[in-house]
Amino acid sequence: MVETDRNSGLWPQLYAPLRGLGHRISDWLSPASDASSDENAYRISVELPGVGEDEVELSVENGVMTVSGEKSATREEKGDTWYFTEREYGSFRRSFRLPGDADADRAEAHMKDGVLNITVPRRAPDKGAGKTIAVKRG
Repeated sequence: MVETDRNSGLWPQLYAPLRGLGHRISDWLSPASDASSDENAYRISVELPGVGEDEVELSVENGVMTVSGEKSATREEKGDTWYFTEREYGSFRRSFRLPGDADADRAEAHMKDGVLNITVPRRAPDKGAGKTIAVKRG
């Protein structure tokens, strides 16, 4: 007799390889990227070969920077026989959570050789935020 409870028997064994599959597919279809920082700014580079500047949208909402767009498929036929294609086409989306000191209002983005380079300056620490309170006796 096959058990039908999802927490015991056959179901966990069948379900286990599929757990997290959506995240793995999303990561596979997302463009490759690098992120780094120094004392002045955060830098993000996203590989977007074959994508033009006008096909990329960069937005920031609730502390999350999102790069999205679409790589259009174009094919010029001149009588050659196509055996295969390994190039990927379609929409893409990649999101990055910005640290609290990132100044998204001053972010800049530049595209060169199929790589989108984003620079997000860091805000200067707020020196007026702290306060010392005297402790009195009594």
